[in-house]
Amino acid sequence: MNANTAGTAAPAESPAAARNGAFDVAALRAATPGMLHARHLNAAGAALPSRATLSAVTEHLRLESLLGGYEAAEALSARTEEVYRAAARLLGARPEDIALVESASVAWQRALGALRLGAGDRVLATSSTYVSSALHLLELRESHGIVLEVLPADASGQVDLGALERALREPAALVTVAHVPTSSGLVEPVAEVGALAARAGVPMLLDATQSLGQLPVSVEGMGCGIVVATGRKFLRGPRGTGLLYVAPELRATARPAAPDVRGAAWSAAHRYELVAGAQRYETWEASHALRLGLGTALQETLELGVERIRDHVTALAGRMRAGLSGVPGILVTDPPAAASGIVTFLREDEDPRQTVRDLRATGCRLTTVPAAHGQWDLGRRGLARVARASFHVYNSEDDVDALLASLAERERRHGTAALAAPRPAGAALAGRVPGPPAAAGGPVTDPAAVAGEPAPGPVLRARAGRGGGRADVIVVGAGIHGSSAAWHLAARGARVVHLDRFPAGHTRGSSHGRTRMIRRAYPSPVWDPLVDTAYAAWAELELAAGQRLVTRTGGLYARAADAPITLRGPGCEQVDHVRAAELFPGLRLCEGFSATHDPAAGVIDAAASLTALASLGRVHGVDRRDGCAVLGWRRDGDGVRVETETGVLRADRLVVAAGPWTGELLPAFAGPLSVVRIVNVHLGSSRQHLLQPPLLGPFSVDVPDLGLLYGIPSFDGAGVKIGLDHGPEEDPSAPAEPVTAAERDRLLGLASRFLPAADGPVEETITCRYTMAPNNRFAVGRLPGEKRVLVVAACSGHGFKFGPALGAALADLAEGKERADLDFLSPAAMAGTAETGRPGAAGPTREART
Repeated sequence: MNANTAGTAAPAESPAAARNGAFDVAALRAATPGMLHARHLNAAGAALPSRATLSAVTEHLRLESLLGGYEAAEALSARTEEVYRAAARLLGARPEDIALVESASVAWQRALGALRLGAGDRVLATSSTYVSSALHLLELRESHGIVLEVLPADASGQVDLGALERALREPAALVTVAHVPTSSGLVEPVAEVGALAARAGVPMLLDATQSLGQLPVSVEGMGCGIVVATGRKFLRGPRGTGLLYVAPELRATARPAAPDVRGAAWSAAHRYELVAGAQRYETWEASHALRLGLGTALQETLELGVERIRDHVTALAGRMRAGLSGVPGILVTDPPAAASGIVTFLREDEDPRQTVRDLRATGCRLTTVPAAHGQWDLGRRGLARVARASFHVYNSEDDVDALLASLAERERRHGTAALAAPRPAGAALAGRVPGPPAAAGGPVTDPAAVAGEPAPGPVLRARAGRGGGRADVIVVGAGIHGSSAAWHLAARGARVVHLDRFPAGHTRGSSHGRTRMIRRAYPSPVWDPLVDTAYAAWAELELAAGQRLVTRTGGLYARAADAPITLRGPGCEQVDHVRAAELFPGLRLCEGFSATHDPAAGVIDAAASLTALASLGRVHGVDRRDGCAVLGWRRDGDGVRVETETGVLRADRLVVAAGPWTGELLPAFAGPLSVVRIVNVHLGSSRQHLLQPPLLGPFSVDVPDLGLLYGIPSFDGAGVKIGLDHGPEEDPSAPAEPVTAAERDRLLGLASRFLPAADGPVEETITCRYTMAPNNRFAVGRLPGEKRVLVVAACSGHGFKFGPALGAALADLAEGKERADLDFLSPAAMAGTAETGRPGAAGPTREART
């Protein structure tokens, strides 16, 4: 919808209201840009507007920029009048009974100001009253001397109608009731309250902030004298909009405390006349663009039908309440009279803010409500804070089930030993339930193991029977692949010595830093099975570590529009620069670009992952030796002999995951591999939200003549990370030089071009090393001619995402199992390039990095 049609008819982009009486949720979701980024379950906070509502706002702003604000308002005055008519239809009122205001709180304050409450006036308020309303009433008690009485609730949680009836036997100035509170899914018996108030001749103020748009509201049927509501919640309108209804008979005495030129005429030097309708409560200055957006949202609500909306959202909420009852450790905090699209709950022994943070990491966006927002309800019930989910027309049963699954998975993690053993990679894809480690004795459950120390259980006793000076496996390299391999091997019962030439936490290799990206988008289908295995392996590592390590955000991978498509994959789609801007507003692509959208892409917490793998390894008995360089190795009878700076070690198997130093330990790879310098910067912003999910996810842009710019959104307090995926060759034996001014300025120039919100300071500079292989395909498997030596080399800038999966693969190979799925990454093919001078079996396609 554009500004020329806003508010006059059903939006052209609006989906069909229903099919056979049911919502076309898929169409509604597709018409809601925000649903592309996450499962939005916070309609009671601020629901997602439709694309048509967004267009109504932006088109009018554009018109103002061309004509001027006054002229644009005049040009579309007839459309603005339609907003009053739509609001009146929704409330069962007349357009002249409606005032358009900036928020429900503004509506409340203007309505109460017009009542001119004074000393001794009794106001009866339900315990469901919202914080801003309660604060105003408390102030009126202090400053004007009103008498404030909070009505009790009955066993169902609703206002006690008997208590209200008794309270109304004495004169009262006002009864106020919140239809649905902010703190639960309760629905107050508004019609009954209105009937009692009308019988006593007392006006009723209905706060419909949490109900209008999800539940039917009839000012006549409910006996409302005043209704206040906001546009941003279940009406799906823009923030900064609200509605005020004042009944005609009440307007005769309820005069605005601060009349404005919008609602009054200055007729003589000392006289003015109020306009007849409720516009007397408005002010001249208002956002006409936001009002037109509200009009579009109102039209969409009317088209869908409030009764249908009610049936849809209450069914979803009912499904969630029923599902929560089956999740151990979860307490539903809704009262018995809960009957709206809002659900509140708690996880035992946890601050709801942490619960919500964890759920947001899974893509489920909800919020919390503190007692400070509802002392007469939550405070009365002894609840300091609750988690709150709320549903709308763009939500489906899948959203409910995803939220329940996330909670259930988290409970399973807390119920499992904190550091359990891994499953074979890919088990999650087969739907298998996590089982005990391959070694005898089952999962580690000893308290010492959970605390980070090896438990003297059956696995360790089995190891004690082996030769004291000989390990089963020596793993060289403590980056992501070596650490994953050491954990998997030890969890299967192997005695593992894990070596790294530098102290723990060093920055000389390729695995340090805060974050990495994960994605399904790859150039060739040959990668797809391994990518699937990688996602499953990360889930298994998260389960074992008891923490979230991967956050899905979606990703965009851009190139010149006329360039060949280099990335594709399951679930991916090709989009133009306009669609890319809708998906990631924080990334600016000009008309000459197109992109691959990967909805499954996300951010890996790299630092936490390495820490978790090290802890898991120690629990399962890995002998980790940092700062112990390997000088060389050779075959030794039925095993291998490894010379280190501190002595000689022997083992049955050797795993080389040495990153930039692979060629030094395995001369056959010295020719094919090259080590290059990579520079990253983290940038701050004055508009940080534009650089965080969901407005930005992992991305890359193939910039003509400059190369591939890649980035990872602002994550866990750090600024957005960007870098170029090429650099000069570098000697890994020498410490990396600091980032130069030229390197920094090159990245800052690209940031200003593609990330306009990255206008803050450089928070951090990082150097790392990519160990590049032919065609960017790394090698995983047995060293040619050496069945007891395994190698994983080299990341080539995109190997981190495969870390846990390749660790499991190396453990399989060490046990003598075949992994035909890794044939396309054969070490023999890479080693062959040193002899032939040409690419091996990896093929001619250049694989994308990052």
